[in-house]
Amino acid sequence: MSITKHAIIRYQVLDRCFRNPGKQYNIEDLLEECNDALSEFDPKTNGIQKRQLYEDINFMQSEHGWSVPIVKTKRGRTVYYQYDDLNFSINNQPLNQMEAEQLKSAMMVLGRFKGLPQFEWIEELLPKLDQTFSLSKQSEKVMSFDNNEYLKGIEHLSELFNAIIYNKTLLIQYHSFKSEQPNSVIFHPYHLKQYNKRWFLFGKNQHFENLTNLALDRIDSIEQAGEKFVPNSIVDFEEYFDDVIGVTIPEDNSITKIELIANPGLAPYIKTKPLHGSQKTIIEDDKGYTFSIEVFLNRELESVILGFGENIRVISPIDFKELLTHRIQQNLNNYN
Repeated sequence: MSITKHAIIRYQVLDRCFRNPGKQYNIEDLLEECNDALSEFDPKTNGIQKRQLYEDINFMQSEHGWSVPIVKTKRGRTVYYQYDDLNFSINNQPLNQMEAEQLKSAMMVLGRFKGLPQFEWIEELLPKLDQTFSLSKQSEKVMSFDNNEYLKGIEHLSELFNAIIYNKTLLIQYHSFKSEQPNSVIFHPYHLKQYNKRWFLFGKNQHFENLTNLALDRIDSIEQAGEKFVPNSIVDFEEYFDDVIGVTIPEDNSITKIELIANPGLAPYIKTKPLHGSQKTIIEDDKGYTFSIEVFLNRELESVILGFGENIRVISPIDFKELLTHRIQQNLNNYN
């Protein structure tokens, strides 16, 4: 059971109610307090029902929670809840088992940044967390990440992250693959995304109206610029990548339905690891697994499809099929 933001809010509200010396709360009162707090945090929420509230209280009382000392007082048919020690709070208790496991998971993710420039603080933080909370019970690694530790440009990640958080306009020296010399770019950074082991910075180039992305491995240097920061009013990054494979959305393109067929041997792989979230099964028979996706057409999509070699082919649209056929023919010519 993972602790979500909504659950944390509920636990904090219940903790506050249980240690209130001026009032005892019945289940209706607690439900109202929790839903008021959830609505304040997320106006779109529908709140919780009594069943969830009882589960929250049971969890807080359990060893997996905080073993909270709740006293139930019955007056008539109504039961009131309160700590028997009003000085008790979940906020001054040691880590419970679940929190310790989640902290260990977070430490594993942080560990990926160890040794990188500007992340030296992690070298000090991780041992302190480990020693303080006695988290390490084995030295052998049990998880590996597909990470490129030699990737050029990763040293800019921390600086760009902070620039996004604090709305800083940047002067970036950017050396495109298409240019012999680097160009100076005044850039308003909005978002960082990793794709295919590379990092990309999304934001506004002052010379263009549309969103621009820069590959971190093509950035030579970064400085703060004096220009006023232009906030993001272009896209919602929660949805921006929903209809794309990779990071490139062509300006003169629209979402296209693509039908493909995979060889029978590849079918289980494609079904368990879809090419895209929009993937839908059309038919599966002895000829193979026919399916569709709806995405923008870009080079990343082409690379993914061609990466399967002879095991997958495009059925439609015809012009996209012909484009891939041309690329395959060019590749064959390279070997002649």
